[in-house]
Amino acid sequence: MTTNPLKPPISDVQNYALREKMSHDIGFSMKGHKGHIVIIDDDREMQSLLKDFLSNSQFFCSTYSSAKEALAALKPGGTLSKEAEASEIDLIISDIKMPEMDGMEFVEQLKGVYPDIPVILITAFGSIGSAIDAIKKGAYDYIVKPFKLAEMSVTIGRAVEYRKLQRDNHALRKEVRRSWGLGDLVGKSSGMKQVFDLVTRVAQATANVLITGESGTGKEMVARAIHNNGPRAQKPFVAINCTAIPENLLESELFGHAKGSFTGAIANKKGLFQEADGGTIFLDEIGDMNSALQAKLLRVIQERTIKAVGENTTRSIDVRIIAATHKDLKAAIKEGLFREDLYYRLSVIPLVIPPLRHRQEDIPLLAEHFLRKYSAANRSPVKGFTKAAINKLVELRWEGNVRELENVIERAVVLCNSDLIDSDDIPTPDTVNAEHFFGSATADFPTVEALEKRYIKLVLEKTGGRKDRAAHILGINRRTLYRKEREYGFLSADAPEEEVISDSETY
Repeated sequence: MTTNPLKPPISDVQNYALREKMSHDIGFSMKGHKGHIVIIDDDREMQSLLKDFLSNSQFFCSTYSSAKEALAALKPGGTLSKEAEASEIDLIISDIKMPEMDGMEFVEQLKGVYPDIPVILITAFGSIGSAIDAIKKGAYDYIVKPFKLAEMSVTIGRAVEYRKLQRDNHALRKEVRRSWGLGDLVGKSSGMKQVFDLVTRVAQATANVLITGESGTGKEMVARAIHNNGPRAQKPFVAINCTAIPENLLESELFGHAKGSFTGAIANKKGLFQEADGGTIFLDEIGDMNSALQAKLLRVIQERTIKAVGENTTRSIDVRIIAATHKDLKAAIKEGLFREDLYYRLSVIPLVIPPLRHRQEDIPLLAEHFLRKYSAANRSPVKGFTKAAINKLVELRWEGNVRELENVIERAVVLCNSDLIDSDDIPTPDTVNAEHFFGSATADFPTVEALEKRYIKLVLEKTGGRKDRAAHILGINRRTLYRKEREYGFLSADAPEEEVISDSETY
């Protein structure tokens, strides 16, 4: 057996104690973990000890006496890659002080081939400077000999778990690319795959797109996906809901106005078409636009120019128009409510989003997506769903589509008292139906004030008195909630205020 004269020897007593203690410590701390670990050390005795150390916990170990030899074996076509895929290696433990190639250089070269494999460096000549240098070069951790078994076992456990999480994330990203589609769009149903395919193809074009689908299906998200995957992605994406702005102001919002053009026009205003110049404008609920504005929009599409309210001059624009509606525009055309020529100008590329009830296989994916989103936003401990909860979600009709599902999942995340959402945490249509709620709540015909008191008390009970969550559900800020609690006697009048919160804070 050869030993490195630069390394401190290990006595037979130390050797025996190490073997005895490691069989207990590593077996306990890494119970249930299996994987492939590569050991690189030119000290055969230390190499043997580390192999025993890991074998006792059911790890498969490959050992090498030089970093150069190990690197050659790891590279594609090498002996190690033939025995097992190098990408399946969970961890590499390498000494630093070795002839030909030291551990630092090994880490640098390995990261160029397999950047995700964690490497723990060990040495008998440790210093703060070398530790920092090792981490900068990409090492997962740095351990000084003689190391403690507890320290080594914990570090190995963390490194292997880190590798497992990396693989899970890679698998998730592949699943996202394969099934979830584009951006924040989620779905693997045949209907959504057709939407993803069409989005990908039309994104590179300049033609106008008309997106149709029921309310809550995600029409704006599809519009953003078209914009973000096309040549205009770095330019503005401007969205406007045509029903959210009064008819007499919508023209000004779209095309801008000159100072003094009407009462209240105290300065020149740039319109949304001008703000979207070079990019995309999304006209949501285009079916609700009045006939006079439809004619002006048609002129904009035909001439690619706009004229602000109160101005006589026109300016050229370069804007892609994506419109959306939940209405049947062909029926509206027959009724004289929508211009046929505008319809064909907007609907160069029609895109229909199927309702959620027609793509049930997307519901579990969407539920998991919203769970992660709102668990993070609310710092919730909720980690997943029970099988019964998923089954219940799939069985519901979701008349409000994805928007309704998102609302239900957010509510469940906020109100759930365990780490898994169960079927009881998913409201049925009866429990969320407004008529049913008010019918039961007003059985004794209370006043509005009494009804509000009941509702606030219920929400506080469901959230365990957590005012931030309660305020979020109620749609008020925490100061308002605190004041309501005083008014309704939930708090004594002289109770001290817990914290100062701005009146402008909203949830």
